Amino acid sequence: MKRSIESMMFGFREIFTWHTMKYALITGLIVMGIWIGLGFLFWDSLNAISMTLIGFLPLDMMISDGAWMMSTFIWLIMVLLTFAFVYIFLGNFVLTKISKEKYGLFSLQLILGSALFWMLIGWFNSTLIHTNVVSFLKTLPYTTVEHGLAYLFTIYIIYNAIVIFMLFMVNIFNKPLIRHLSTKHYDGELKQHHTMQAFAYTLKDTMLFIVISLLAFPLLFIPIVNFIVQVGLWMWLTKDTLQYNTASLVFEEVKDEELKKHQKDIWFISFVTVLFNFVPIFNIFSPFFGEISMFHYWKQIQQKG
Repeated sequence: MKRSIESMMFGFREIFTWHTMKYALITGLIVMGIWIGLGFLFWDSLNAISMTLIGFLPLDMMISDGAWMMSTFIWLIMVLLTFAFVYIFLGNFVLTKISKEKYGLFSLQLILGSALFWMLIGWFNSTLIHTNVVSFLKTLPYTTVEHGLAYLFTIYIIYNAIVIFMLFMVNIFNKPLIRHLSTKHYDGELKQHHTMQAFAYTLKDTMLFIVISLLAFPLLFIPIVNFIVQVGLWMWLTKDTLQYNTASLVFEEVKDEELKKHQKDIWFISFVTVLFNFVPIFNIFSPFFGEISMFHYWKQIQQKG
């Protein structure tokens, strides 16, 4: 456990360097742009899928758990508005006071601070907010609630698509990023990385992620349970990609038996990694943080051996 915590501290330090942030921002903007565009083009089809799934829910569950989903959406809007307003009023001033590298770090700290601030507000007023949203939803016709919830669930589908495709993109940027870190902190030596095999891991876990998500669909509307299920699904999605991508650059041969010896640490690093996905914009750094942390972890194992 100590080694995994040290690896994640290393990951936190490196993710905020300008060199690493460039990879994450460029990749994130490309993936978000693609899926926002696809979401716009195929919105009606995606919404129809959401309507079909939500049609299986009882009315009481739809209203109660729809209220939690709507509260989450309100939280997201408040986070983005806070981020935008601070930039509007303080952006130019901050830009004149700090360097380009630190400006990126300031942006991340701002979005994370906004998310935590509104999360605390929501936490201490959760019952009041939920009660008011439920009361509001009960005044609306059934079809309006159903369409509104389907709208939010469609956004959820697109968001998960962004999370998935960020993993595919990390398979592409993995080696140049890790080479920079290896040169900076170690001997610069990297083993041969098999990109197609890395894609195969990601594709296999993506298929399982989609199937299990469909089977576990009703659980996504139960408070607390939905958080546990979502974290578990994201961990399953990312674990194999992260551990193989990094281990294949450190060891001559990646053995399943060796990986199994370190499963507790690998799952723990994966758990912290997927928590990034709960914060908008910050989520694009999730796979890069996981890759960096996992690489440092394997380098520690290599040096010890």
